[in-house]
Amino acid sequence: MTLLEQLFQAIVSGKSKDAKALAQQALTEGVRPTELVDRALVPAMADVGEKFKTGVIFVPEMLVAARAMKEAMALLAPHLAAAGISPKYTAVIGTVQGDLHDIGKNLVAIMWKGANFRVLDLGTNVPAEKFIAAIKEHQPHVVGLSALLTTTMPAMAATVQAIRASGTPPVKVLIGGAPINSQFAREIGADGYAPDAATAVDIALQLVA
Repeated sequence: MTLLEQLFQAIVSGKSKDAKALAQQALTEGVRPTELVDRALVPAMADVGEKFKTGVIFVPEMLVAARAMKEAMALLAPHLAAAGISPKYTAVIGTVQGDLHDIGKNLVAIMWKGANFRVLDLGTNVPAEKFIAAIKEHQPHVVGLSALLTTTMPAMAATVQAIRASGTPPVKVLIGGAPINSQFAREIGADGYAPDAATAVDIALQLVA
């Protein structure tokens, strides 16, 4: 098994220490950091996402795989930056005002990073004005809005409306959360709805294509 294949498997299996060690070994042996990202990290997270969608693995396994990817990426990040290489896309994500839940949001953020997005996480209880300010500053390709409480669905609708009326650069808005569905997404003018983190990657990539 090649180093790239070993790194791929370490991430899929959620072995953080192995993933970091293998990434370091590959760098030491002269493998380009971009090759590690394109041929091991991104494919590994795509594989994890597919297994999650088909019920082969569940949230705990997905989280440990994401943690392994994060360890390897943290090692590679300085090398990528030194080479002037940045993620292909930019995303802003946050939980809407009135909602403090963040597990789903955090998982989407990690999965997006694994799909070559630079992710700016605004946290929880985020007012529309903060999303708008982030869009103006960072000009993301995608904005992710999360809500777990039915009582904060109106805040999600208001945030989408505020973004559309703000005069910010055009941006795709993707929404998700336990009480959300595709019909609600259409009603409030969002560009997409994702029922889980793996699907959020697929839809985000479709929206920026």
